[in-house]
Amino acid sequence: MTPKRKLVIALAGNANVGKSLDGETEVKVFYKGKWRIIKLRRLVKEIFNSQQTIKIGESLYSKPKNLFCLSLDKKRMKPVVAKVSCVVEHKNSEDLLMIKTRSGRVIAATKDHNFLIFKKNKVVILDGEHIAAGDLIPAFDELSCDRNMKHEIKEMTSNKLLLDPIDCIKKFKPRDKYVYDLVVEEYENFMLANGAFIHNSVIFNQLTGLHQHIGNWPGKTVEKAEGTLHFRGYEIDIIDLPGIYSLSTFSLEELISREFIAVERPDLVINVVDASVLERNLFFTLQLIELETPIVISLNQIDIASRKGIKIDYRRLERILGVPVVPTVAINGRGIYQLLEKAVDVIEKGRIKPKKIEYGSEVERRIKKLTQLLEKIQFKYPSRWTSIKLLEGDREVKKELRKINPEILEIARKLAEEIEEIHGHSCSTVITSERYEAAGRIVREVQRIVAPIKPSLSERIHNITTHRVVGYIIMSIILLSIFYSIFILGDYFSGILSDILYGFEPSFKSFFGKGPLGSLLWGGILEGIIAGVTIVIPYLVPFYLILYTLEDSGYLSRIAFLTDSLMHRMGLHGKAFIPIMLAYGCNVPACLGCRIMETRRERFLAAFVVTLVPCAAVTVIILGLVGKFVGMNWALTLYIIDVLIIFSLGRLAFKALPGEPTALIMEMSEYRIPHWETVLKQTWFRLEEYIKMAFPLIIAGSFVIKTIEVLGLLRAVQQILSPITTLWLGLPPETGVTLIFGVLRKELMLVMLATLLGTTNFSTVLTSTQMIVFTIVAMLYIPCIATIAALVKEFGWKRASLITILEIFFAIFAGGIAARILVYLNL
Repeated sequence: MTPKRKLVIALAGNANVGKSLDGETEVKVFYKGKWRIIKLRRLVKEIFNSQQTIKIGESLYSKPKNLFCLSLDKKRMKPVVAKVSCVVEHKNSEDLLMIKTRSGRVIAATKDHNFLIFKKNKVVILDGEHIAAGDLIPAFDELSCDRNMKHEIKEMTSNKLLLDPIDCIKKFKPRDKYVYDLVVEEYENFMLANGAFIHNSVIFNQLTGLHQHIGNWPGKTVEKAEGTLHFRGYEIDIIDLPGIYSLSTFSLEELISREFIAVERPDLVINVVDASVLERNLFFTLQLIELETPIVISLNQIDIASRKGIKIDYRRLERILGVPVVPTVAINGRGIYQLLEKAVDVIEKGRIKPKKIEYGSEVERRIKKLTQLLEKIQFKYPSRWTSIKLLEGDREVKKELRKINPEILEIARKLAEEIEEIHGHSCSTVITSERYEAAGRIVREVQRIVAPIKPSLSERIHNITTHRVVGYIIMSIILLSIFYSIFILGDYFSGILSDILYGFEPSFKSFFGKGPLGSLLWGGILEGIIAGVTIVIPYLVPFYLILYTLEDSGYLSRIAFLTDSLMHRMGLHGKAFIPIMLAYGCNVPACLGCRIMETRRERFLAAFVVTLVPCAAVTVIILGLVGKFVGMNWALTLYIIDVLIIFSLGRLAFKALPGEPTALIMEMSEYRIPHWETVLKQTWFRLEEYIKMAFPLIIAGSFVIKTIEVLGLLRAVQQILSPITTLWLGLPPETGVTLIFGVLRKELMLVMLATLLGTTNFSTVLTSTQMIVFTIVAMLYIPCIATIAALVKEFGWKRASLITILEIFFAIFAGGIAARILVYLNL
């Protein structure tokens, strides 16, 4: 039985859109002993029927035997016979592009398929979104099947390559839900039967099919996600580690990744390197090499590098580092199959030995001295890497080594001081500087800059949306539009659902009568369900749809960039705005998302701020109560007041927790059209989660309250809480019960209020002042029990209790003050 294998992906990419051709596209291939002109769909299906297939996500792959095609040798500009290493079928739900040339050639492909285009006396690679009418496609005369192939190739070689201008580009809806492709590793292109050359690519859609939350900013997923795939007879565990930039322990992500790589020792690490910023990414690669980790480098985003005019000799990079390098475009799937093959090859052939990167002589002599001492003791980390970390002053390494051999720590301290005396800087700064110098030296050998292609649409939009003036205007417009859109849609569907569901009330009561049983069934169960459906869901659905659309498009990271200076005033940085934005959906994942902050102080401060953000449940109260019955201007005012409170309390917490905020370091992915399937899945996941979690509580809570009411005990509970609800807050005594149930879930406060007051038309039983005060208390009141559990998990009972108690007192205090101000204003 084949042993299980595990691969580790240090920076996992994902793709949701395939780069392939329409199944009706004809190609000329050598298959089953002869040259044939055949439609791609038929060719791929024939190979699938005769060869083993591999499913990765929603894609099917197969490695054919003895399949050849014609490719273009881009250096000599001549046709050659090339081996097809893989055929692919991928599910596609989007429109295709139909490219027609002046000579009548037709190519149908996905919008992000790569095309060979002749520009400035050379062949460049552009995807469908960046080609235009007038661009030149290299081609030869159309092929036939009844001629001798050797003669045909010879004839093409002697003839001049045609440059066929693109006449028009149109979108069309394909009949088939699948698209297809061939993979030609050596030349990365193949010829269609009409003589046009097309760049090949592979589709990759969520390597393991993991149903995990996928964002467009580095470091969002802090805990490692795990999935399994079957490849070449192996069962491979793919571990998705957090996005990090180094193997220091300044952040929780770095510690998690380092411990998994160094201690659990996976069979392989796939190091995903951004080709467009190679020098910065190699800084991390060099640390992996120092850790003596068997790695394969995925040289990712080579398409973006190409658009920036960056050309990288990846084979030379292989020779310098001594590790395999595979060019990839993870977001579109190019090279992923080859990456998996290379990873398995490395595992099967044994661990590779990356070349050691040496530092300056002063540093290197002291590293060797420490290494010799460490080799004499048993330690979980490699000796050379440990020596470097000791000189850098790594706290975790020193802590672990102190338990085994504290004498080495004193030797390391003295050696570090010697380096500091020589260079005039701290030892960690010297080593970091030399590591960057080594990365820069490698980049200068393997990279060259040519004239960049004109900025893409994504880059132009990025420049506008991050502009120091226009960017803030756009952000304000977007956020206000979101607010009003949620209200308009929620209010519209809430009214429709209320009319439909409450229309059954007369029939129900006529059937069951007005006795205790009918009252319990309708008021205790059905009315709770109706209130949940009519008050909550109409606002939740549009909120999550909009939130995940912004996230998938890449705009959320731009908001983080724009809000960085504001976040610094609270002792945080712009990255904190990401969990804050998430908190408008739900405080629980937002609290967990605070792990992206670098220090424990920043994580706690961010979590405190996050719990003050009105989540989707509180949004339901704000829009469903104040927005609907008092007015949208007042609802907007409450949001503004909440922002001011968040900023003020955050500022006070920053002063109470001394320390300086760290600088914002994050990458912003390219803008893209949101993948609607992903957006809908995430929205449904959140909605399903809400239904499963909240509806049982709603039904149970409604039933308990109605039972207490039927038994005549409701007045006793109300009287106990009346000093707070009636005397201080100026609310009806019934609201006291809602404060208790609000701990379960915030939207239960409004649902229970409807149950207690016997109506969802709150304007008939509450004044405008009471609705605003109730909403302020709900907005600032104790986090729900799920949020409290998340706080306990992250910070322990002591700090979780501190946040909870503080917010209870502050909410009641603020509500009472607001009640008196509103009465004074005669609202």
